[in-house]
Amino acid sequence: MGRPQVEKAAAPIRAAVITVSDTVAAGQRQDRSGPVLQSMLREKLGAAIEWAAVVPDDREAIAGAIRRACDQLRLDLVLTTGGTGVAPRDVTPEATRSVLEKEAPGIAEAIRWAGLQKTRASMLSRAVAGIRGRTLIINLPGSPRGASEGLDAVWDQIPHAVGLLRGEIGLHAG
Repeated sequence: MGRPQVEKAAAPIRAAVITVSDTVAAGQRQDRSGPVLQSMLREKLGAAIEWAAVVPDDREAIAGAIRRACDQLRLDLVLTTGGTGVAPRDVTPEATRSVLEKEAPGIAEAIRWAGLQKTRASMLSRAVAGIRGRTLIINLPGSPRGASEGLDAVWDQIPHAVGLLRGEIGLHAG
């Protein structure tokens, strides 16, 4: 099986990467996952990273950052990294669900399935994906490796999803 064909959106994808981490937000640790995702978005999709943020593991801080990216900045894509596991402070899925208008469960399922091919710990992910307005939102794991492998599992479908959300690509009955 060859490399997937990527249907490009008409204009570059405008993206945000939100890192969710108490220790990074407090300045106690450097953000390693956010920059990895930004680099992948540029290299694989030619995306323009319009905004990057770091927020603590706090429901309202996460939801507020996602709302800003969707409603104020009107970006095409928001990736979050971190806070998707089962630890008590992991609340990214709940914060994300609180702002979603529609869920896109197949995206999160594909990320978990791909992760399971490498580590059984992937089944502990509670990440979600969905849409707010015309913005695609995807939760990814917090480790650089988990985040990059998660994005690698779905990146080829992002341009098509963005094109649909922008109204550039129509759905055709088959």
